[in-house]
Order: sequence, then C-alpha cells, then structure tokens
Amino acid sequence: MVAKETKLKGCFILEPKVFRDQRGYFIESFNKETFKRLTGISSNFVQDNESNSSKGVLRGLHFQRGEYAQAKLVRVVRGSVMDVAVDIRPNSETFGQHVSVLLSGKNKKQLYIPKGFAHGFVVLEDNTIFSYKCDNYYNKSAESGIMYNDLDLQIDWKLSAEDLILSDKDLKLSGFKDIAL
Repeated sequence: MVAKETKLKGCFILEPKVFRDQRGYFIESFNKETFKRLTGISSNFVQDNESNSSKGVLRGLHFQRGEYAQAKLVRVVRGSVMDVAVDIRPNSETFGQHVSVLLSGKNKKQLYIPKGFAHGFVVLEDNTIFSYKCDNYYNKSAESGIMYNDLDLQIDWKLSAEDLILSDKDLKLSGFKDIAL
C-alpha cells in the first residue's frame, strides 16, 4: 500500500496493491498495522457503512459534532465518485480548504478523512457502491452539514447543478460561514 498525505494535514490518499490474474483481482483494503506505519495514525474503526447510488446523487457535506466526531476511510467498490473532504478545524492552517479525489472501483484508491472534516461525494456512474469505515458510532443528535454549493468553498462537483440528486435534508444544510463549530 502507498499513502500520500494531501495538502490537508492528516488527510491521506491510499493506494492498495492490486494482485490481478486470470481469476480477477485481490486487494487488502485495510490492515491496521500497515495503516499506522504509513500514516502515523492509530485508528480503531467501529462501524462500516455502504451505499448504492445512481449517477448524479450527491451525499454531503456531512460531519458529526463534538464527542461523536468521526474519522472515515472511504472507497468505491463499483463505479466512481468525486469525493470531497473539507477542513473545518477552526485552528487549522487549511481551515475552509478542501481536497477532491476521484475514487473508483477501477483505481481502488481510498481516502482517509480525519475528525474535524466535512465529507461528501457525487456519484459519476450508475450503480456505484461506496463503502466506508468510521472510528466512532453515528449519533443523530450530533449530525450536521454544509450546503454542497457553498460559495465560499467553491467545490467543483464535476456535474452540472441540474444533474444533481440531493436528499431533502441535504438541500437544507447551512452555509460554511453559518456552521457553529
């Protein structure tokens, strides 16, 4: 596995080794010791989640507050997404900045998103399966988010606004300047 830290401290792009032969492929998608050696981060993932979405579905930008904050390790099993992490750590040098990474079933890349980040993704292909690990349990009372099209963040979602499909909840999220951290 190869790990490369993004411009946002603590946020890593991971590329597992892919072993291919006539049968298909094999990857080790996570190994706690290898992850710690490459990133210096000791994670204890406690929950795995998976979604299946159509092209144009945008989920995010979500985060959990306070003691329920979550670090995530995200990947695509099938299809592709433009994955986005936004640094919302008030004392960070990169506060308000984001990274975008193309994750796909073909490239097998993963993104590690530390606590203190908002996260979202837009689906670029039908029947995309998105999988992620969390180091803390979901708590409905701690959920929050930022509007996907916030003018201060200037995120390029790679699809036009007319092609996006959002939940009612995501359409009512706050702007970046309006979130209380």
